[in-house]
Amino acid sequence: MRVEVWGDIVCPWCYIGKARFENALDGFEHRDQIEVEYRSFELEPGRDRTDIEPVEPVEPVEPVEQMLRSKFGPQGPGMDRQVAELARSEGLDYRTDRQVGNTLDVHRLVHLAREHNLQHRFITAAFHTNFAQARTLFTTSALTELALGVGLDAHEVGQVLDDPTAYTAAVRAEEQRATDLGATGVPFFLIDGRHAVSGGQSADAFACALRQAWTSRPQSGTDQEAGALCSPDGTCAVPTASGAHQQAGRPM
Repeated sequence: MRVEVWGDIVCPWCYIGKARFENALDGFEHRDQIEVEYRSFELEPGRDRTDIEPVEPVEPVEPVEQMLRSKFGPQGPGMDRQVAELARSEGLDYRTDRQVGNTLDVHRLVHLAREHNLQHRFITAAFHTNFAQARTLFTTSALTELALGVGLDAHEVGQVLDDPTAYTAAVRAEEQRATDLGATGVPFFLIDGRHAVSGGQSADAFACALRQAWTSRPQSGTDQEAGALCSPDGTCAVPTASGAHQQAGRPM
Protein backbone atom coordinates (compact mmCIF):
# COMPACT_ATOMS: atom_id res chain seq x y z
CA MET A 1 0.00 0.00 0.00
CA ARG A 2 1.34 3.42 -0.94
CA VAL A 3 1.27 6.54 1.21
CA GLU A 4 1.98 9.83 -0.56
CA VAL A 5 3.02 12.80 1.56
CA TRP A 6 2.94 16.38 0.27
CA GLY A 7 4.99 18.91 2.18
CA ASP A 8 7.64 21.60 2.21
CA ILE A 9 10.97 21.43 4.00
CA VAL A 10 10.38 24.79 5.73
CA CYS A 11 6.94 23.77 7.01
CA PRO A 12 6.91 23.16 10.80
CA TRP A 13 3.84 20.93 10.70
CA CYS A 14 5.43 18.84 7.94
CA TYR A 15 8.40 18.29 10.26
CA ILE A 16 6.15 17.37 13.19
CA GLY A 17 3.70 15.40 11.05
CA LYS A 18 6.49 13.32 9.54
CA ALA A 19 7.67 12.29 13.00
CA ARG A 20 4.17 11.43 14.18
CA PHE A 21 3.36 9.50 11.01
CA GLU A 22 6.60 7.51 11.26
CA ASN A 23 5.81 6.65 14.89
CA ALA A 24 2.45 5.28 13.75
CA LEU A 25 4.03 3.45 10.85
CA ASP A 26 6.64 1.79 13.07
CA GLY A 27 3.83 0.20 15.10
CA PHE A 28 1.71 -0.83 12.10
CA GLU A 29 1.59 -4.59 11.68
CA HIS A 30 1.86 -4.37 7.89
CA ARG A 31 4.76 -1.92 7.95
CA ASP A 32 6.84 -4.00 5.53
CA GLN A 33 4.10 -3.67 2.91
CA ILE A 34 3.85 0.13 3.07
CA GLU A 35 5.62 2.32 0.53
CA VAL A 36 6.00 6.02 1.40
CA GLU A 37 6.72 8.65 -1.23
CA TYR A 38 7.20 12.35 -0.61
CA ARG A 39 5.60 14.87 -2.98
CA SER A 40 6.40 18.51 -3.63
CA PHE A 41 4.42 21.47 -2.30
CA GLU A 42 5.98 24.95 -2.06
CA LEU A 43 4.43 27.03 0.70
CA GLU A 44 5.75 30.26 -0.76
CA PRO A 45 6.55 29.76 -4.47
CA GLY A 46 6.63 33.49 -5.18
CA ARG A 47 9.73 34.04 -3.03
CA ASP A 48 12.72 34.65 -5.33
CA ARG A 49 10.81 33.48 -8.43
CA THR A 50 10.81 35.62 -11.58
CA ASP A 51 7.83 33.85 -13.13
CA ILE A 52 5.45 34.63 -10.24
CA GLU A 53 4.51 38.09 -9.04
CA PRO A 54 4.30 37.98 -5.22
CA VAL A 55 1.26 39.53 -3.57
CA GLU A 56 3.68 41.58 -1.48
CA PRO A 57 7.41 42.11 -2.05
CA VAL A 58 9.46 39.60 -0.07
CA GLU A 59 13.15 39.09 0.56
CA PRO A 60 14.70 36.11 -1.27
CA VAL A 61 16.08 34.81 2.04
CA GLU A 62 15.39 36.23 5.49
CA PRO A 63 15.32 35.15 9.14
CA VAL A 64 12.09 33.47 10.20
CA GLU A 65 11.72 35.90 13.08
CA GLN A 66 11.93 38.85 10.70
CA MET A 67 9.41 37.29 8.32
CA LEU A 68 6.92 36.61 11.11
CA ARG A 69 7.38 40.04 12.64
CA SER A 70 6.74 41.72 9.26
CA LYS A 71 3.59 39.64 8.70
CA PHE A 72 2.08 39.61 12.17
CA GLY A 73 3.77 42.32 14.19
CA PRO A 74 5.52 41.92 17.56
CA GLN A 75 3.59 38.74 18.39
CA GLY A 76 4.86 36.96 15.26
CA PRO A 77 7.99 35.31 16.73
CA GLY A 78 5.93 33.99 19.65
CA MET A 79 3.91 31.94 17.17
CA ASP A 80 7.03 30.04 16.19
CA ARG A 81 7.92 29.49 19.85
CA GLN A 82 4.51 27.85 20.37
CA VAL A 83 5.18 25.41 17.55
CA ALA A 84 8.71 24.83 18.89
CA GLU A 85 7.25 23.65 22.20
CA LEU A 86 4.97 21.21 20.40
CA ALA A 87 7.87 19.90 18.30
CA ARG A 88 10.05 19.39 21.36
CA SER A 89 7.23 17.49 23.06
CA GLU A 90 7.57 15.02 20.17
CA GLY A 91 11.29 14.67 20.86
CA LEU A 92 12.30 16.89 17.93
CA ASP A 93 15.04 19.51 18.04
CA TYR A 94 13.62 22.84 16.92
CA ARG A 95 15.45 26.14 16.59
CA THR A 96 13.70 29.43 16.02
CA ASP A 97 16.70 31.21 14.47
CA ARG A 98 16.14 29.65 11.06
CA GLN A 99 15.96 31.22 7.61
CA VAL A 100 13.15 31.13 5.06
CA GLY A 101 13.59 31.18 1.30
CA ASN A 102 12.43 29.60 -1.93
CA THR A 103 12.51 25.79 -1.74
CA LEU A 104 12.22 24.87 -5.42
CA ASP A 105 15.84 23.66 -5.58
CA VAL A 106 15.27 21.47 -2.53
CA HIS A 107 12.24 19.88 -4.19
CA ARG A 108 14.16 19.35 -7.42
CA LEU A 109 16.86 17.49 -5.50
CA VAL A 110 14.19 15.40 -3.77
CA HIS A 111 13.23 14.13 -7.22
CA LEU A 112 16.85 13.29 -8.01
CA ALA A 113 17.14 11.50 -4.66
CA ARG A 114 13.98 9.50 -5.44
CA GLU A 115 15.61 8.11 -8.58
CA HIS A 116 18.43 6.72 -6.43
CA ASN A 117 16.23 5.42 -3.59
CA LEU A 118 17.63 8.12 -1.33
CA GLN A 119 14.52 10.27 -1.02
CA HIS A 120 13.76 9.42 2.60
CA ARG A 121 17.34 9.99 3.67
CA PHE A 122 17.44 13.33 1.85
CA ILE A 123 14.12 14.55 3.30
CA THR A 124 15.18 13.58 6.83
CA ALA A 125 18.54 15.32 6.45
CA ALA A 126 16.92 18.46 5.03
CA PHE A 127 14.44 18.71 7.92
CA HIS A 128 17.26 18.20 10.41
CA THR A 129 19.42 20.83 8.74
CA ASN A 130 16.61 23.38 8.73
CA PHE A 131 14.87 22.83 12.05
CA ALA A 132 17.40 21.14 14.34
CA GLN A 133 20.53 22.95 13.17
CA ALA A 134 19.09 26.18 11.71
CA ARG A 135 21.56 25.92 8.83
CA THR A 136 20.71 27.44 5.48
CA LEU A 137 19.21 25.44 2.63
CA PHE A 138 19.23 28.38 0.25
CA THR A 139 22.69 28.35 -1.32
CA THR A 140 24.16 26.05 -3.94
CA SER A 141 27.02 25.06 -1.65
CA ALA A 142 24.65 24.20 1.23
CA LEU A 143 22.41 22.09 -0.98
CA THR A 144 25.40 20.35 -2.52
CA GLU A 145 26.78 19.50 0.91
CA LEU A 146 23.40 18.16 2.00
CA ALA A 147 22.98 16.06 -1.15
CA LEU A 148 26.49 14.58 -1.03
CA GLY A 149 26.02 13.82 2.65
CA VAL A 150 23.15 11.43 1.89
CA GLY A 151 25.05 9.70 -0.92
CA LEU A 152 24.02 11.50 -4.11
CA ASP A 153 26.57 11.83 -6.89
CA ALA A 154 28.36 15.19 -7.05
CA HIS A 155 28.19 15.40 -10.84
CA GLU A 156 24.45 14.70 -10.94
CA VAL A 157 23.77 17.17 -8.14
CA GLY A 158 25.74 19.82 -9.99
CA GLN A 159 23.84 19.17 -13.20
CA VAL A 160 20.49 19.61 -11.45
CA LEU A 161 21.47 22.78 -9.62
CA ASP A 162 23.03 24.28 -12.77
CA ASP A 163 19.90 23.61 -14.85
CA PRO A 164 16.80 25.42 -13.52
CA THR A 165 14.56 23.27 -15.73
CA ALA A 166 15.73 19.95 -14.24
CA TYR A 167 12.78 18.29 -12.47
CA THR A 168 10.88 21.58 -12.35
CA ALA A 169 8.01 20.17 -14.43
CA ALA A 170 7.83 17.19 -12.06
CA VAL A 171 7.61 19.51 -9.05
CA ARG A 172 4.84 21.53 -10.71
CA ALA A 173 2.93 18.36 -11.62
CA GLU A 174 2.94 17.19 -8.00
CA GLU A 175 1.80 20.58 -6.78
CA GLN A 176 -1.04 20.56 -9.31
CA ARG A 177 -2.08 17.10 -8.21
CA ALA A 178 -2.26 18.31 -4.62
CA THR A 179 -4.56 21.10 -5.76
CA ASP A 180 -6.70 18.63 -7.72
CA LEU A 181 -7.02 16.48 -4.59
CA GLY A 182 -8.27 19.48 -2.62
CA ALA A 183 -5.18 20.05 -0.48
CA THR A 184 -5.28 23.56 0.95
CA GLY A 185 -2.11 23.21 3.01
CA VAL A 186 0.53 20.76 4.15
CA PRO A 187 1.31 18.19 5.32
CA PHE A 188 -1.18 16.28 3.24
CA PHE A 189 -1.21 12.47 3.30
CA LEU A 190 -2.93 10.27 0.72
CA ILE A 191 -3.18 6.66 1.82
CA ASP A 192 -3.80 4.03 -0.84
CA GLY A 193 -4.89 6.72 -3.27
CA ARG A 194 -8.24 7.23 -1.55
CA HIS A 195 -7.97 8.19 2.12
CA ALA A 196 -6.70 11.73 2.72
CA VAL A 197 -5.36 12.99 6.03
CA SER A 198 -4.44 16.66 6.26
CA GLY A 199 -2.23 18.21 8.88
CA GLY A 200 0.02 17.04 11.69
CA GLN A 201 -2.34 14.52 13.23
CA SER A 202 -1.45 12.54 16.33
CA ALA A 203 0.34 9.23 15.95
CA ASP A 204 -2.86 7.47 17.06
CA ALA A 205 -4.86 9.23 14.33
CA PHE A 206 -2.33 8.19 11.71
CA ALA A 207 -2.40 4.62 13.00
CA CYS A 208 -6.19 4.59 12.75
CA ALA A 209 -6.05 5.94 9.20
CA LEU A 210 -3.55 3.27 8.17
CA ARG A 211 -5.72 0.50 9.62
CA GLN A 212 -8.83 1.88 7.97
CA ALA A 213 -7.17 2.16 4.59
CA TRP A 214 -5.72 -1.33 4.89
CA THR A 215 -9.00 -3.04 5.78
CA SER A 216 -11.53 -1.03 3.80
CA ARG A 217 -12.59 -1.57 0.22
CA PRO A 218 -11.99 1.17 -2.38
CA GLN A 219 -14.70 3.81 -2.22
CA SER A 220 -15.79 6.51 -4.61
CA GLY A 221 -14.25 9.88 -3.82
CA THR A 222 -11.72 10.54 -1.09
CA ASP A 223 -12.33 10.45 2.65
CA GLN A 224 -10.54 13.20 4.50
CA GLU A 225 -9.52 13.87 8.08
CA ALA A 226 -8.17 17.27 9.04
CA GLY A 227 -5.48 18.32 11.50
CA ALA A 228 -2.98 21.12 12.06
CA LEU A 229 -1.28 22.28 8.90
CA CYS A 230 0.59 25.13 7.24
CA SER A 231 -1.22 26.90 4.41
CA PRO A 232 -0.09 29.23 1.65
CA ASP A 233 -2.13 32.09 3.16
CA GLY A 234 0.59 32.54 5.76
CA THR A 235 -0.79 30.65 8.73
CA CYS A 236 -0.10 27.52 10.73
CA ALA A 237 -2.76 26.03 12.98
CA VAL A 238 -1.75 25.35 16.56
CA PRO A 239 -4.11 22.97 18.38
CA THR A 240 -5.46 24.18 21.72
CA ALA A 241 -6.19 22.04 24.75
CA SER A 242 -9.85 21.81 23.75
CA GLY A 243 -8.99 20.32 20.38
CA ALA A 244 -9.91 23.46 18.48
CA HIS A 245 -7.27 25.26 16.43
CA GLN A 246 -5.63 28.58 17.07
CA GLN A 247 -4.24 30.21 13.94
CA ALA A 248 -0.56 31.01 14.14
CA GLY A 249 1.71 32.59 11.59
CA ARG A 250 3.53 30.28 9.26
CA PRO A 251 6.82 29.74 11.09
CA MET A 252 9.56 28.54 8.75
